[in-house]
Parts: sequence; C-alpha cells; structure tokens
Amino acid sequence: MGEIIYTFGGKPYLNITNRCPCACTFCLREQQEGVGSARTLWHQDEPAWEDIERALEGFDFFGVQEAVFCGYGEPFCALENLRSSARWLKGNYPGLELRVDTNGLGDLIHGRPTAAELQGLVDVMSISLNAPDAARYQELCQSCYGEAAYEAMLSFAAQCREIYPRVAFTVVDVLSSEEIERCRGIAQGMGIALRVRHRT
Repeated sequence: MGEIIYTFGGKPYLNITNRCPCACTFCLREQQEGVGSARTLWHQDEPAWEDIERALEGFDFFGVQEAVFCGYGEPFCALENLRSSARWLKGNYPGLELRVDTNGLGDLIHGRPTAAELQGLVDVMSISLNAPDAARYQELCQSCYGEAAYEAMLSFAAQCREIYPRVAFTVVDVLSSEEIERCRGIAQGMGIALRVRHRT
C-alpha cells in the first residue's frame, strides 16, 4: 500500500484515496511515484478506515500547526473516510488546522450537495480553479463529467465561501499570464482568494 500520511514542506499530508474524476495534464501523479517523504503514493487497494486510523495513530501530530488532505486522488471520492479522519484529528488535536485540497467536484461525484458535509471539521477549503472557462478547464483537467465540471466546481466554491472560515482558489502556472489574470478576476468576483501554484 502507498503511504497514507507523508510529509512535504514540513507539513503532514493525508493520501486517503487514489480515485479521481479528472486526469489533469499537469498532475504530479502522472510523472512520479511519490512526493516528499513518500516513496509511493499509489495504493494497491483503496484504504479502509481501519488503515487510515492506524496511520493516524502512528503519526505524531504534536507541534503540527496544519495537516492537509491531498495525495494522489480527490479526497471527496472518499468522503466518509475524509469526514472520519477530520473528526479523529479534531478530537485528538483540537488546535490542529485542517485543509482540504479538492477539485470541487464532490457534488457530481456523489450526486448531492457536499460542501457542508465537513462543516465544523475543516478550517480551509482549497479548490482547484485551474482555468478561466469551461473549455480550457476540460482541456487541462480532462474531467469524466465533461465541461459541466467547471460550473459544478464554481457552485461548490460559492457554497464553501458561506461555510468555511477560509476558502481559496488555486491555479497552476501552466496557464498563460493572461489566463491567470482572467482567473484572478473570477476569484475576485466571487470574493475568494487566488493562489498560483508552481508546477514542480
């Protein structure tokens, strides 16, 4: 099994699933086996809650300020385990800040509104905006939901803005400077911060 918890940049990351409805052209999982301290982030089998709980119990979170749900899959694909993990961490480390890095397609994945399902458990929702329009999004992210994914992601972000203490959009610098500025305009129009990630 791949690493469930790994460290990168001094922070612990939780890799709870490899499932994802997108095949982003810039995704690290298409280029390398692992990230940070992880030799591999590819799971032979989907982690069960018992596997995740064992990993959580075996990791020392004392002194850690933030933990991030982000690995070689979309955390909302494993929503029940995501919720259980966040609840376990908040219960055992009340001062620990939790961030979820998501593509924002939870509503399409589960066929229901999902933005509020981590309310009270997650401090930061970081959503991959990735493109200034639906056509470019599909070109880059290759979602199994087609161009409908883009509007679903924006709707999810709008809901999150009303629920979570902090919400941010991200884009990767594979975009042109003009596209990044268009994304910045979308983010500003929605009252959400934008962070430009560097492709590593």
